Amino acid sequence: MPPDRERLARMLFEEYIEMYAARDGRLLARFSDNFSGFSGSSDKLLKTRAEWIEVTQQDFAQVPTRIGIDMVDLFVQDLGPDLLAANAFFHIHLPIPDALFARETARKVVLFRREPATEGLGADRGEGDWKIAHVSVSIPFGKAHGSEVYPIEDLRQRNRELQALVDERTEALAQANRRLELLSNTDGLTGIANRRHFDEALAREWARAQRARAPLALIMLDVDVFKHFNDHYGHLAGDACLQALALTLAQTGARREGDVAARFGGEEFVVLLPGSDLEAAADVARHIQQAIVQLALPHEGSPHGIVTVSFGVASLHPQRDQLPEELVRQADRAMYRAKQGGRHRIELAQVQGEGRGSGGIEP
Repeated sequence: MPPDRERLARMLFEEYIEMYAARDGRLLARFSDNFSGFSGSSDKLLKTRAEWIEVTQQDFAQVPTRIGIDMVDLFVQDLGPDLLAANAFFHIHLPIPDALFARETARKVVLFRREPATEGLGADRGEGDWKIAHVSVSIPFGKAHGSEVYPIEDLRQRNRELQALVDERTEALAQANRRLELLSNTDGLTGIANRRHFDEALAREWARAQRARAPLALIMLDVDVFKHFNDHYGHLAGDACLQALALTLAQTGARREGDVAARFGGEEFVVLLPGSDLEAAADVARHIQQAIVQLALPHEGSPHGIVTVSFGVASLHPQRDQLPEELVRQADRAMYRAKQGGRHRIELAQVQGEGRGSGGIEP
């Protein structure tokens, strides 16, 4: 194909596709009187210029704003002195959400025929005007409905289905992530928060208390002579005992939003109480102690004949030069004193200038 003919064919197609993309009504005057063609979403052959103009007008009315044409390949052919052909592969980007459609490759075949010049129609190219004699469009997305040229209603329905599927999968993923997060923060035996969750909550509430200059309290408790309980009743009974204590702890100790009841490790538990001073935290510890006594879980190895717990209670106004571990250390030391003092006791962390508090409640 001579270079000048190839340039002419490409120029004719580029003029056509630009006018079509711009929804330029002047394109209608470029169609030959002897025209035939297939529209994009129809299998009906249009045999007259008037029919094709009607389809083109419907096309422009359906999508009145400019569309995007992303060319993939263009092949041109010289079919004779007065006949040129262009075979194009491209992506169409409609001004609506059409992620699926835009990825499909459309095809368009256009035949240009040189006809005797007619005044006012197109540029004079030598002996006559080049008119569009045939257009065949293949849009790989179903058929259009009614007066549609592009299957936009199908596209919108497909987009709705895709969006519903995306929403469904997004919610399923969110639920899975929530379940995973819950599992990663939950003690497998007792169902309350685990040590990891407690450590994260302590760091978060410590920083918040620093900013607010508010107190932060911690109750640490340990089941008395639990090894003897396991040895005597068996480990399954020991697990059931810890589960009952954890449930009681969650119900009586962590009743406010922000409170955290957690298994610290083994038979040790903690309750984190944001905004609570030492006296308020001690009251919570006494409520927990009373609730555990009311459970009356049998324990032959205990002096009281039932399962009892030793408590250590601490409260601090977090300072910049302190670490959250200081609160844990103070509660742990108080709990150790409760063990040394005979168990089944509540010991308060020592406050500078004051003696320690104790509040053992006998059954």
